Formats: sequence, structure tokens, C-alpha cells
Amino acid sequence: MEIDPSRNSKGASEDLGTLTSAFGGELRNVTDARLAADGYLRALARATPPSQAEHWDDILLVVTELAANTIQYAPGPFELQMRPTTGGVHVTVHDTSTTPPAPRRFRPSQGGGGIGWHLVHALCDQVSVIVRPDGKDVHAFLPW
Repeated sequence: MEIDPSRNSKGASEDLGTLTSAFGGELRNVTDARLAADGYLRALARATPPSQAEHWDDILLVVTELAANTIQYAPGPFELQMRPTTGGVHVTVHDTSTTPPAPRRFRPSQGGGGIGWHLVHALCDQVSVIVRPDGKDVHAFLPW
């Protein structure tokens, strides 16, 4: 896990910096991204504990879903960034696909799938997608 050395003076959680982790785009990288996020949240919790215990799990679930979607729909490397915000955590996943995510209908009888993007929207305060020439950034803002 790499922590950006840039710091500011907005408080203990703001002093934590930004997590930036790059992954090759293999299936095991979903777990790797979740572990990187968990390590970052541990450091954040030492500075500023979450206001509710479930916020930690919500953030890990969102990171897992975004990483899994990247593996499934945007083959190739991806990057995870996390940083504290006032009262929350900003998660960004950059991948190589220029196709924005879209909700799919959940059809368990056809092999599952279709629930992750809905979960991300349900758990986040805000979600946005920025398409760039080299892929896209999915931004998720979650309470902490």
C-alpha cells in the first residue's frame, strides 16, 4: 500500500494522505484491493474512528464491488485511490474501459449478477463516473 506523502492541515484524518494502489487486473486483485482498503481504514480509524461501525464494512463492500466490476468489464490494470473527506471517505477506481457502468436487472435464475452497481448506489452518499481517453474514474463518497 502506498500512501501519498502530501499532507495538509485540516485535521488528523486529513493528515492521513491518499492511498494509491495499482493492480494488474487479475481476479486475485479484487481481494488485494479490499486488503489495501482495509489497511487504509485501520490507519484512518486510529486518527478518526468511524461514526458508525457499519461504515467500515460499507466502504469495503463498495471497494470490492468496484474492483470486481473492473475485472469483469474492463480487462486490464486498475487503480484504487482513497482519501478522507469531511465526515467521509472518497473512493476512486480508475480502469481501462471508457464504457460507463450501467445498472442491470438482477436475474438470479440466470447465474446471478446485476446487484453490485445497485449496492454501490445504495451505500454511497454520491457516485459519479468520469470518462477519460484512457478509461474512466468511478468516484464514490461514503460516510465515515
